Amino acid sequence: MIQRPIACDIFCTVIDNFGDIGVAWRLARQLAAEHGWSVRLWVDDLQTFAKLAPSLQPDKRWQHLGEIVVEHWREPFIENEPLTIADVVIEAFACDLPPVYLAAMAERTPAPVWINLDYLSSEDWVGDFHLKPSPHPRLPLNKWFFFPGLGAQTGGVLIEQAIQDRRDAFQRDPAARAALFERLGVPPPGEAATVVSLFAYENPATAELLGAWRDGDAELLALVPVGRIGPDVARFLGLDAFDTTVRATRGKLTVQALPFVDHETYDRILWTCDLNFVRGEDSFVRAQLAARPFVWHIYPQHDDAHLPKLDAALAHITAHLDAGAAQALTQVWQRWNGAPDDTHAGPEAIAHAWAAWTRHRETLARGAREWIEELATRRDLAGNLAEFAESRLK
Repeated sequence: MIQRPIACDIFCTVIDNFGDIGVAWRLARQLAAEHGWSVRLWVDDLQTFAKLAPSLQPDKRWQHLGEIVVEHWREPFIENEPLTIADVVIEAFACDLPPVYLAAMAERTPAPVWINLDYLSSEDWVGDFHLKPSPHPRLPLNKWFFFPGLGAQTGGVLIEQAIQDRRDAFQRDPAARAALFERLGVPPPGEAATVVSLFAYENPATAELLGAWRDGDAELLALVPVGRIGPDVARFLGLDAFDTTVRATRGKLTVQALPFVDHETYDRILWTCDLNFVRGEDSFVRAQLAARPFVWHIYPQHDDAHLPKLDAALAHITAHLDAGAAQALTQVWQRWNGAPDDTHAGPEAIAHAWAAWTRHRETLARGAREWIEELATRRDLAGNLAEFAESRLK
């Protein structure tokens, strides 16, 4: 049994966007803060990482960020220096470990607990593969598959111990909401306005969605972080580009561009909005923690392979809803993700889905809170991972 703090190395490559490093960074901090682990985070792209952690200095080979040691993962890997192998090695999202590190893992006694942290999935098959070992073909090492998910037989999702208390305190405090708008440089919306965050990949349905908001019966403020959906929004507004200076009103719709923000500020944006459009994995989980209705833009895959994954997540999230509200949320999710609609085509499809969401918005708001309260009763991802790893180290 290890008496000292457990040493953990997390390896993460930044493929695109911020999902992989976003999850790895949250996990590293939670393992250190709530489980007392000594965590070292290896990242190949510090320039991208610095957008999530503004105090990071991308030109340094290693540095401390709070309790976490951040190492720049470069090739060639560490040469002519002692290589310390951690008790627990986490390979985030199937990135390949450096061969020299892998070889040193095989020579360590006892061997480290080697975990492949996979992508989140809500599909039923995940429970059959979670925490299953995979022997290395050449080395005396086992790699354990750890699947985040929404089901009870998965590794769960990242939920910090105090996050819900902080969220509830923020949502009860109008001054905190006003301070957030001031910090973002956003004029506060009217009390009757619906506030929506729109964080998404490129999407051919963008113009139709914005058009439905423009032509709606009530004021709507869309907070749009500058990013991949920006050109779609600019085209709808008739602008040459979409940057942080954009604030434009069309009919009932006001579009406000937002700069890229750190994790804590983004959480507060999600807590503030009446509805959140999110993309990828990290913001998918944070939107659930916001206890607000949300729409997930899942990463699109060839031959619509992403749609069954979308439906599997919907099955969990709509379980607390009556049939009408569940159908309304499902329609918005499916239309936003390009699923075919047999009854409404073209612009009518997203407009019809939005009208249904509006009719059921109060029920959807209650259902969002009920869902996260249920999800939070299960042990979270960091807790499940720590418990498993510590059991293998005994």
